[in-house]
Amino acid sequence: MGRAQELADYLANADSLAVVCHDNPDPDCIASALGLVAIADSVGVSTSDVLYGGAISHQQNRAFVNRLDVPMNRLSEVDLGDYDLLAFVDHAVPGQHTELEPDVTPDVVVDHHPLDERLDATFVDVRESVGATATIIVEYLQELGIERDARLGSALLFALHRERIDYLRHPTLNEYEAALSVCPDADIDLLDQLYGASFTPATADAIAEAIQNRVQRGASLASCVGRTSERDALVQAADYLQNIEGVDTVLVFGIVDGAVEMSARSIDPRVDLGDVLEEAFDDVGSAGGHADMAGAEIKLGLFADVDGANGDELVDFVASRVSRRFFDALRLEEE
Repeated sequence: MGRAQELADYLANADSLAVVCHDNPDPDCIASALGLVAIADSVGVSTSDVLYGGAISHQQNRAFVNRLDVPMNRLSEVDLGDYDLLAFVDHAVPGQHTELEPDVTPDVVVDHHPLDERLDATFVDVRESVGATATIIVEYLQELGIERDARLGSALLFALHRERIDYLRHPTLNEYEAALSVCPDADIDLLDQLYGASFTPATADAIAEAIQNRVQRGASLASCVGRTSERDALVQAADYLQNIEGVDTVLVFGIVDGAVEMSARSIDPRVDLGDVLEEAFDDVGSAGGHADMAGAEIKLGLFADVDGANGDELVDFVASRVSRRFFDALRLEEE
C-alpha cells in the first residue's frame, strides 16, 4: 500500500476533518490544504474545513485566495473539538508556526520542512527531499486517481512556482514533474494576473524602510523595517534587497503585533539559512527553514522588559540585537 492509499483509508474513517495551515499561510500551504480536502471528499468525509491563523497580507496571496474563491476559516472562529480529525499541512510541530497551543496535536501531518523531532501523529509524511508540500499532494492525487478541477489545478501550479520553481536554488525534479502534471488543469490567464497583483501601501513602506535601514557586512545584509502590520511585507522586502549588487544573503525583520518577525533569503551555496537562523535565534524564539529561505520569530516581551526600551527606542534595540545575532551566526565581524 502506498502512502496516498494509506492516508485515504485513514481519512475514510472520519466524518469531519480540520486542515490547519500555518499562520500567515502561503500558496504552498493553502494549495496543499485544498488537495487534502479533495482527498477527504473522495473517501466520503462529509465536512472538511481549511483553517488558518495570523493574516494573509502578501498581495499575491490575497489575490490567490480571492480570485480562486478558496474557502478558509479563521482558527479563532471554530471549535476544533467539533472535528473527528486534525491535519497539519506545510508545518509539523505543535505550537510552532501556528497560534494553536503546543498541546494541540494533529492526527495527520504532510510537510516538506526539516524535522528534528518525532511526531505523535497517526499519519506522518514529511519529505525533506522535495521542495514543496504541494509536490507530495500532487503525488497523492495522481496515485488515487482524483481529478483536479480548475481551482485545485491552478492553486497547485501557482504553489509549485512560488515555493520553488521561480527560484534557481534547490528546486527538485519532483516540482517540475508535479507542475507538468497539473498544468493542463490550471487557468493560466488567472495565474498570470496573480503575478501582477499590486503592492499595498504598507508593503511599499516596509520596502522603503528596509532600503533605508540596511546594514551590510561583506555579501550579507540585515535590515529592520520597524513596525509593520503586514508580515508578508518582510518577505517581499527580503526578495527586493537580494537584487542589490554584491549581496547574496539577506535578513529583513520588523515588529508585527507582539513579535519580532524575520524573513531571510540567500543564493550563497555555502550558507544554510535554516541552520543560521536556528543558531542565531532558536534559544530566544523559534527559527528554521530551508538553505535558501528561512524565517524566525521572537516574542516581543523578551525585549520589552529592557529599561528605556519603548517606542522608537524599542525598535532601535531590536534592530541592534537581531542584526548582531544574525551576523555572528554568519561569522561576520563588524567592519
